Amino acid sequence: MAYVINDECINCGACEAECPTSCISQGEKIYVVNADECVDCGACAGVCPVDAVKEG
Repeated sequence: MAYVINDECINCGACEAECPTSCISQGEKIYVVNADECVDCGACAGVCPVDAVKEG
């Protein structure tokens, strides 16, 4: 199950920089995860300062 980023995202970009598969990108309002490329490693969730990244 891919990770998702909720509306608590503050657009800091920490998750994007940490993602080993580069499946996180800047969306229109918040960062988004490409579920087809996510390998469920959890690296993004571990660096989010506001706990906006959750298992989907």
